Amino acid sequence: MSKSVILFVIGLAMFVVESAFSQKPVKEYSNEVAVAWFNLQLGLIPTTQGFSPPVASRALGYCGLTLYESLVNGMPEYQSLTGVLNEFKTVPKIESGKTYHWILSANAAQAAIIKNLYANTSKANLAKIDSLKGVFERKYQNEVDKETALRSIKFGEAVAKAIFDYSKTDGGHEGYEKNFPKDYKPVTGACVWTPTGEQQIPLQPNWGKNRPFVKGNSDFELPAPPRCEASISSLMYAQALEVYSVGKNLSAEQTLIAKYWSDDAGKTFTPPGHAVSIASQIISTEKLKLDRSAEVFCKIGIAAADAFISCWKCKFMHNVLRPVSYIRTTIDRTWQPILETPPFPEYTSGHASVSGATAQVLSDLFGFNYHFTDNSHAARGFKPRSFDSFFEFADEAANSRLYGGIHYRNSNEQGLKNGKRIGKNVCELKFKTPNP
Repeated sequence: MSKSVILFVIGLAMFVVESAFSQKPVKEYSNEVAVAWFNLQLGLIPTTQGFSPPVASRALGYCGLTLYESLVNGMPEYQSLTGVLNEFKTVPKIESGKTYHWILSANAAQAAIIKNLYANTSKANLAKIDSLKGVFERKYQNEVDKETALRSIKFGEAVAKAIFDYSKTDGGHEGYEKNFPKDYKPVTGACVWTPTGEQQIPLQPNWGKNRPFVKGNSDFELPAPPRCEASISSLMYAQALEVYSVGKNLSAEQTLIAKYWSDDAGKTFTPPGHAVSIASQIISTEKLKLDRSAEVFCKIGIAAADAFISCWKCKFMHNVLRPVSYIRTTIDRTWQPILETPPFPEYTSGHASVSGATAQVLSDLFGFNYHFTDNSHAARGFKPRSFDSFFEFADEAANSRLYGGIHYRNSNEQGLKNGKRIGKNVCELKFKTPNP
């Protein structure tokens, strides 16, 4: 065989190998790896000690960012959020001229960031994380040569490390250990928030000082709550009387709504988890590709996290009494709401804030008249609930807190308003490249 023929055969063989292992863009992959990892988190949240709603929202935010950044180099229409998000300055770069398998990168990144953010979770949960990682590695590693597979995995792990390091500087690091800081000195005085149960220290009193993902999102332009006055002619009394009257005359549907959206910490995936659950269902229904799925999870996670920071800042600025405290001292000392009152100030509503932010982001992504059915609590025995728009679900989630005796109407309305503002700010971020 001549030298030229040998070279031709070698060249042809190399071409075949390179073609077989050519780099697929992210948009050619399904959403399975994204949906699987976020659904796993919905199981981790209620089974990991200390994952209160603020703590859960933060974890979901950083996991969404990690998913996006581990894939963005394979998404030519999109750009990294470095320099876009608040103090987010750097992430690892890919090697020029090298190929990557993006699912292997995303899979490794999610496993690493979740282990870091849920560092105190159980051994059983850690085994679930390792198991899911192994499922995708076994499924996809043979699509590329070993060198590419290893490069892809190492890149995903490097992205996760960089984002975890970024998370450590936001003020909420290891928040699961700091839900009720013993050195906190509650505000004292007439008609300010007082404990409504055995827990004497309020939940995460310093959370409002944390760094938001979007600069300015922790601020708010909301009116001060009504003055705390006992007079029957006061606005505060009128608000409390509505909560009392509604609570005494709940319909079966209102009772169901209150319990459906309660999303209690330690029992469920909490309100930010409910937001992610809805997003996950829509991603699956729409059969979105991996690039769009990463965008959705990233935006929802950021919006939910910032909504809780802003809400908590407002709560501890005003320290408003919960309805149960005001009603028992001015209207009916024996009154009992159908839901347990959480241990922190009332104004504004966290449920309304995160629901407003979620509804705004999802409306921007899928339309303002999008009909959907929420199956989030089917496993808990609740029938699915259907809505003709995302804002319809947000309104119901906010009203559920009035029915449950947890919030005054004004706190729900102002929480929705602030949440929508936060959602709009997230939607205005520059995810897409200027000239795709």
